[in-house]
Amino acid sequence: MKKYFTLFTAVLSLVVSAQKTNKNLLPFVKPIIGTQRMGHVYPGATAPFGMVQLSPDTDTIPYAVNGKYNPDVYKYCAGYQYDDKTIVGFSHTHFSGTGHSDLGDFQIMPTTGPLQLNPGTAQQPEKGFRSAFSHEEETAEAGYYKVKLKDHNILAELTATTRVGMHQYTFPKSKEAHIILDLMAGIYNYEDKTVWTYVRVVNDTLITGYKQTNGWAKNRTVYFAMSFSKPFKSYGHKNWDSKQVYRGFWGKFNTTQNFPEIAGKKIRMFFDFETEENEKIQIKFALSPVSQKNALANMQAEIPHWNFEKVKQQTQEQWNAELNKIQIEASPSHMINFYTGLYHAFISPTVYMDSNNEYKGLDQDMHTADGFTNYTTFSLWDTYRTLHPLFNVIQPKRNADMVQSMLEHYKQSSLHMLPIWSHHANDNWCMSGYHSVAVIADAIIKGTYKGDPMVALEACVTTAKKRSYEGIGAYMDKGYIPAEASGISVSNTLEYAYDDWAIAQLAKKLNQESVYAEFIKRADNWKNNYDASVGFMRPKLENGTFKKEFDAYSTHGQGFIEGNSWNYSFFVPHNPAALVEKMGGKKAFAKKLDTLFSMHLPDSFFAETEDITRDGIIGGYVHGNEPAHHVPYLYNWTNEPWKTQQQVRLILNKQYQPTPDGLGGNDDCGQMSAWYIFSSLGFYPVAPGAEDYAIGSPLVHNAILNLENGKVFEIEVQNQSDENVFVQSITLNGKPLQKLTLTHTELMKGGKLVFVMSNKH
Repeated sequence: MKKYFTLFTAVLSLVVSAQKTNKNLLPFVKPIIGTQRMGHVYPGATAPFGMVQLSPDTDTIPYAVNGKYNPDVYKYCAGYQYDDKTIVGFSHTHFSGTGHSDLGDFQIMPTTGPLQLNPGTAQQPEKGFRSAFSHEEETAEAGYYKVKLKDHNILAELTATTRVGMHQYTFPKSKEAHIILDLMAGIYNYEDKTVWTYVRVVNDTLITGYKQTNGWAKNRTVYFAMSFSKPFKSYGHKNWDSKQVYRGFWGKFNTTQNFPEIAGKKIRMFFDFETEENEKIQIKFALSPVSQKNALANMQAEIPHWNFEKVKQQTQEQWNAELNKIQIEASPSHMINFYTGLYHAFISPTVYMDSNNEYKGLDQDMHTADGFTNYTTFSLWDTYRTLHPLFNVIQPKRNADMVQSMLEHYKQSSLHMLPIWSHHANDNWCMSGYHSVAVIADAIIKGTYKGDPMVALEACVTTAKKRSYEGIGAYMDKGYIPAEASGISVSNTLEYAYDDWAIAQLAKKLNQESVYAEFIKRADNWKNNYDASVGFMRPKLENGTFKKEFDAYSTHGQGFIEGNSWNYSFFVPHNPAALVEKMGGKKAFAKKLDTLFSMHLPDSFFAETEDITRDGIIGGYVHGNEPAHHVPYLYNWTNEPWKTQQQVRLILNKQYQPTPDGLGGNDDCGQMSAWYIFSSLGFYPVAPGAEDYAIGSPLVHNAILNLENGKVFEIEVQNQSDENVFVQSITLNGKPLQKLTLTHTELMKGGKLVFVMSNKH
């Protein structure tokens, strides 16, 4: 623990005056932050937005026990939990910070001694191939991970390029050294999740194959090529599928030992070696969404050599270049929180195409990305709020490609819909809203996406009119979703209304007056769920009356997804002024916000949802989940904007810490981290699709944003301290900023924003 967070002489030496030249920012990135409790991030090696996420898995918790959901599996969305004492293996695909999961493909584990082909248990690790480890012998950096596997006396080191993971295992002297390739392993695993696996042993250093799964992604196939730096002396496998009825006539061969073609649902392979003391065996493991041939080509394109240190250095240089897009001065702990947050923000969405630009589309056919990089892992219910708006500022080229990827998804979709929550040529249909439209509208309005905007508008409108999808038909007919029709009727109505506003803004920009009129009207549908008699958003029945049974505190059975009415009642990010009026005016609205941030919310009111815990709550405000992320900024629409400044600084300091448990909720593919980045800089995108950013309270001392257009935007914070959280004045390029907003156009022109801070509001 001490080695991860001993800041502080070394860190202080790196806090130098902001300048355009690159600094070494890697020491501030601590991937171990958020691996304990609710963060659900992984500590392993990945390149920026990489297709490979090579990371340790610390247990084999099944998704279901006796046919029922096993709540313990929730801790393992990223495969790793800091409190665990053993490592089962190192797999090549992981989600970062999600609240549901999949992946964990192609788990590799080096061992010594008699061969064991079961993982054992956390309680009895000696009965399997897993190994004890300690955090004192563990290192996690951007693009690099190292750990000592105690039970086997093996030092494991991992690094990765975009499409290839590289392993380096330092063995003791042994006549019984093994490397296990577990094709059964997976995250959120269950019986029959693996549909089929195939392995071809090409020679004594090269193996290729694929794995097909039916999980969160209904139909997902990943191809691989695996190369060893040293020939194995023998190999074999075990098929654990006792239910396979038909086995053909393969009994003519002994397929379990040194047989070059293996197929089945439950395969674990092993490769045997003899090793000298401190001998290193390296593995290159490449992935492809298309074919074994492409996986091998990816390996040859990205790592044509066996120099582990060279790969590590190249990937860490890539990370440092990305981190230098924003250069800040801040206190040592805030430097770590900021750059670890920026690291987490640059993990996903992930590249989803081969080095030859081929990828598998939603139609399960092969496509070629022409002039763009194809991406996947779109956790849009989370990331439309802050992550994609952040990309519009500092990753516009990537965000434009992400928008193009969404539009290609739409073309390939048999349902003619933009992605909801997509990964690996599948849509998982997870969470509420159709928020890809907000990402697309925001990117076009801010000038990020340069493709045909009319094609994009058509895709947005078609998606928003898919009557058969989660209450859209009723929403279009009635202006709300009846409670009888959906358990999340209110949150769906509210989120659809915001998305419709985003479509209206896009239509307005394109002078499509009829589309604008239709969707700006739909954007007011939030009013249909607002019950003025109680002052909350509330489920409405088919007959137009409000549901009688109502509890504004509870997250269960009240018409909301992963939230309660206290948080969702403020979800009108596109029209806070109208919401303020509905709730009785500025004074009453501010008082209601005060109550939200100061109340005590008993555990019983969020006991029905695993995505909300005490870790992520301030008063009744849930920061550890996304629906209320804009709410601290709503004081700007009252006569007490200083309370936004106060609450933002409180959240920055309380919900983000440079410790393993330092994230108060799931990072959700970078959304929690993006909130920290924007808020630390002093402004925030309350309503993506609008030009304006709301002013908050900066945490940094100074910052330089090195923009892709060649401009530089500087932020200077005078009188910065823990006590001076209130903004006394702001100037932009030497002129007073007369409003509580900064526009995207002003930001992208470059210039200098100066905050003067005080301890008095």
